[in-house]
Amino acid sequence: MKEEMKIATHIIVPKHEILTPDEIKNLLDAYKISINQLPRITDDDVVISEIGANVGDVIKITRSSHTAGMTIYYRLVVREQS
Repeated sequence: MKEEMKIATHIIVPKHEILTPDEIKNLLDAYKISINQLPRITDDDVVISEIGANVGDVIKITRSSHTAGMTIYYRLVVREQS
């Protein structure tokens, strides 16, 4: 039987985490932005589906970088528009 692979845990996929409401507030306050000013990621993204994120969630993506060591990105989960 074929084993199903989890994309979110693959070595080349950066770590994705769903932020709590308090973490979202702190993020928005720190950057003095509104939630709608965050870059977006669609709810049909494979990793977003695997981690159980919903439309309106904010995702913290942690990537390793050869030059910076580690970089953090934030994305607002939105519904894919057809």
